[in-house]
Amino acid sequence: MPSRSGINFHLVHDGARAVMESRSTKIVDGGKLVIPASFRREMGLQIGDTVVMEMVDGELRVRSRDAAIAEIQKLVRGLVPEGVSVVDELIADRRVEAAKE
Repeated sequence: MPSRSGINFHLVHDGARAVMESRSTKIVDGGKLVIPASFRREMGLQIGDTVVMEMVDGELRVRSRDAAIAEIQKLVRGLVPEGVSVVDELIADRRVEAAKE
């Protein structure tokens, strides 16, 4: 479905509620890329918020800072054995170091 700002593409799979929206836009002076309002709303972004950008398989990925932090926390949780408190280990290490001084 074409629009003034570019091409809109909606995909509904197997009658599921999940919708994929794609929109074309232009890069303007200074390399700025405008994120459509509907995308900003869905991401929970406000004017002035910080986003995290990365290249993934040749594509630009843009996420809110909170989403990026949540993903990192999830990855770290997977590295810590169950029943281990990283905080307790850090405190114990600091006490050992302080005792050496």
